[in-house]
Amino acid sequence: MKNICSVHTHSTLCDGKSSLAEMARAAFEAGAVSFGASGHSHTEVPWDQGGVLPLDLTEYRDELLRLREAYAGRMDVLLGIEQDSLSPQPVPEWADYWIGSVHNLRRPEGFASVDYSPEKLEKDCRTMFRGDFLAMAEAYFGDVAAMAARKPAILGHIDLISKFNEDGGFFDEADPRYQAAALGALHAADPRETLLEINTGAMSRGYRSVPYPALFLLKEWRAMGGSIILTADAHSAGAIVHGYAQAAELARAAGFDRSVLLTLSGREERPLDI
Repeated sequence: MKNICSVHTHSTLCDGKSSLAEMARAAFEAGAVSFGASGHSHTEVPWDQGGVLPLDLTEYRDELLRLREAYAGRMDVLLGIEQDSLSPQPVPEWADYWIGSVHNLRRPEGFASVDYSPEKLEKDCRTMFRGDFLAMAEAYFGDVAAMAARKPAILGHIDLISKFNEDGGFFDEADPRYQAAALGALHAADPRETLLEINTGAMSRGYRSVPYPALFLLKEWRAMGGSIILTADAHSAGAIVHGYAQAAELARAAGFDRSVLLTLSGREERPLDI
């Protein structure tokens, strides 16, 4: 076993490309201490349909319990969920952990997406924020702050709105308005309760060359006394621990020398020797 886990994952039961069994096997073969499924909680957002879990989570839970038994003594299998900010479904009481995330915004005109596609991001910003991307970012981080205040086990891809902005084409991430909004969301999180993930998911899917979050957020989180967890936000078995070495490098640049693993026994801090 290595000093890694993979607990931000998606299977064919939501918007992933591999089954839960295939994802678990990939995690085991990668040497992960633990594998956790974190299917997207149900929402009524139109473009989410077909890519989120159903309201009835029986199949999801039962399959994870079967995998837990199959890997007993070899790798921990955790029951998780990625709880969406717009989900009417509460976090299930049987969940071992939950990831709190914001993917869409609710406005009087309807829903706006921050990560569906560059084209939709631009269209929704033009339609609902008069083309002011910084105003859209402020609204997004306001929703992230509300999610952070709920004290999730993991705060998911805190600056997801930057997914299609690596070239700075939509907004300037050094702008004081942007950074103030992002830091406000971070400061809403409780570092005693919540882990900040270094998430490589957009890298494996070709949208970014570096992980989330931005270095200034990681440095501030360290100053707050917070801990980190490396996640792949994997949507296929081949991406189960994608980019972990680069994530560890980013963590070290922010001053971290340890990351947290989630296990059936709770949190375990391990050295960042990926």
